[in-house]
Amino acid sequence: MSQVPDTLRYTRTHEWLRQEADGSITVGITDHAQAQLGDLVYVELPAAGKQLPAGAACAVVESVKAAADVYAPLAGEVAAINETLSATPEQINQDPYGGGWLLRLRAAAMPSDTLDAAAYRALIEAS
Repeated sequence: MSQVPDTLRYTRTHEWLRQEADGSITVGITDHAQAQLGDLVYVELPAAGKQLPAGAACAVVESVKAAADVYAPLAGEVAAINETLSATPEQINQDPYGGGWLLRLRAAAMPSDTLDAAAYRALIEAS
């Protein structure tokens, strides 16, 4: 069973979101998503400062099995990226909710269409 921390918000496209103390929102892919992809070997992230529209493909994660787009769960400016992933993409497999985060966005607010942990668990159990 995939880990689904209760403290995060989730999207139907398997991204997680965490509101930070400075107001930024950290984004990563869920434990379920990384498990489905398998061993990650490459990550392509957007440049800091880039404006992202909500729903747009903003990053790519590639495994030995497949490549997958990561979608911006909200509109905002890329405040930071996890630069360590270019050398160690496997951090996403090892710690998807910690050291495997992808990017931080400056945005007005957490999007209202995200799922809580219970709703996300139901989504992945139904798939």
